[in-house]
Amino acid sequence: MRYFFESKVEKKEKGYMIQIPFNIWEVCKQRDVIQGDIVLDNSFIYCELLPKEKGNYEIHIEDEDAVQVEMGVLHKILLHIDDTLIRMDQNSPYSFSKPIRKIQDMNVIIQPEDGLCGQACVAMLAGVTIAEVISVMDCREWQATMGRVISALNYYGIDHSDIIIYTEGRKAVLPKCCIMMEKMGRFCHYLVHFDGKFYDSNLGVLEEYDMSKLLGYLEIKC
Repeated sequence: MRYFFESKVEKKEKGYMIQIPFNIWEVCKQRDVIQGDIVLDNSFIYCELLPKEKGNYEIHIEDEDAVQVEMGVLHKILLHIDDTLIRMDQNSPYSFSKPIRKIQDMNVIIQPEDGLCGQACVAMLAGVTIAEVISVMDCREWQATMGRVISALNYYGIDHSDIIIYTEGRKAVLPKCCIMMEKMGRFCHYLVHFDGKFYDSNLGVLEEYDMSKLLGYLEIKC
């Protein structure tokens, strides 16, 4: 997967570092030091993701790459990490060419208890029950990371962008259909945007949304 965000290049004791504005464990099954690459100011750079604590990471780039970059200002960054998804689509009867359904409408699903918003989003998009999605994802309350959500989308043949856009509360124009990520303490809350409305498994169908709460989104192709 690829992740698009804005951040600064800063000189620290360990070298030149870039802060990542999201929790790597939320989207990536890897741990410890992670190899990746970024596009920064139209330059392709190999990098390492170094762990800080509890899934928070920063990007380390070599001095020769950093000296060509303006320090202390926001840069648009496209981060790529290989092999981030749990494979749950190997025995799937669906594919992107033969999805479980063509998304032409949306019905809200209210989660029966807290911590199932990720499963509820997949259920709304696939047109199935939360119980079925829990079985496919093999995770229960508070366990549906974005990585698992994307893997479940792949299982159901629901096509999506390969870039997660992180807006961090800035103004954004959402695509027709997407999964939205909202920061809630240690966890993310997920909801679906479809055709101008917001489908929240806690609150129902919303006509408006405060974009300052939005951490980022993944476009669903429909």
